[in-house]
Amino acid sequence: MNPRKVLIIGGTGHIGCYLVPRLVQSGFEVHVLARHARPQYTDPRLGWPSVQWIIADRGPEEKSGAWADRMRAIDASVVVDLICFHPEQQQVMYEAFRGRIDHFLHCGTIWSYGAAEHIPYEESHPRRPLSDYGKNKAAIEAFLFEKFKREGFPATVIHPGHISGRKWRPVDPHGAWENLDIYNRLATGQEVVLPDVNAILHHVHADDVAQLFELAIQQRERALGEAFSAVAALAMSPAGCCRAIARMFGREPNLRFVLLNELDRHLSKASAQCMRDIVIHTTACSIAKGQRLLGYQPRYTTEQIYAECLDYLLESGQLKV
Repeated sequence: MNPRKVLIIGGTGHIGCYLVPRLVQSGFEVHVLARHARPQYTDPRLGWPSVQWIIADRGPEEKSGAWADRMRAIDASVVVDLICFHPEQQQVMYEAFRGRIDHFLHCGTIWSYGAAEHIPYEESHPRRPLSDYGKNKAAIEAFLFEKFKREGFPATVIHPGHISGRKWRPVDPHGAWENLDIYNRLATGQEVVLPDVNAILHHVHADDVAQLFELAIQQRERALGEAFSAVAALAMSPAGCCRAIARMFGREPNLRFVLLNELDRHLSKASAQCMRDIVIHTTACSIAKGQRLLGYQPRYTTEQIYAECLDYLLESGQLKV
């Protein structure tokens, strides 16, 4: 087994696009499994020429059984799974790699934490997920750590917040991402409606998530059997996000606060539901554990994330103010 050989499953997405160049630069032999041999969010000239590609489509192969055979045939020391969403998928990965790898890293989510009872939320707090997505991720985490405790399966789980990056729209102050109207309204001084209750958004740049994955790989002994939150140093309220965005355009936000059950009168159905989900979760996460054990220091604040993303939206013509 090559101790420097890393397999990244789903390595051309948000996190992988930043993790791959980091690991290449650190001297790892990086193998990327993806449907297409090209990164989606970073320049293919930076680090990617050194990548060994495995072209595969996970969904169809899982249905046919070919995925399990493919995993058993792969020889790697470190496996990073960025696209595992159901416990059944994790069972296959466990059976394929148990007893023959040094480190298995799973990408979770802060949505597996559920509604926070203490703020900031620490990784040791109970998991009480509300959505199916969060419940499945929490079940995967529980499975991996049970196998670590019982058998020494070398698992680490990284839980990203609201992932953003230059070419990926950030979660907006309404908790949504598909509608650019809120940015136009903030840029031009138009009214933006928010709920009159507390809510918290905790963004993270994809490169900071990649940083935490890299630190965990480099410091395996400190990371084994541990979960870490990958978020910016500080969470922000929707109102704070609005103010940060408006000020980039030289304005103060024109905000109106309404009752939570009145949001549907002012927002699209999708944005109103996203806002309610944010209010229910109210998750601000601590990064103290990642700092203490691994030296995690996020480079991006939420304000800087919005600045980078808005710069690209303007440059690419997606946002016209």
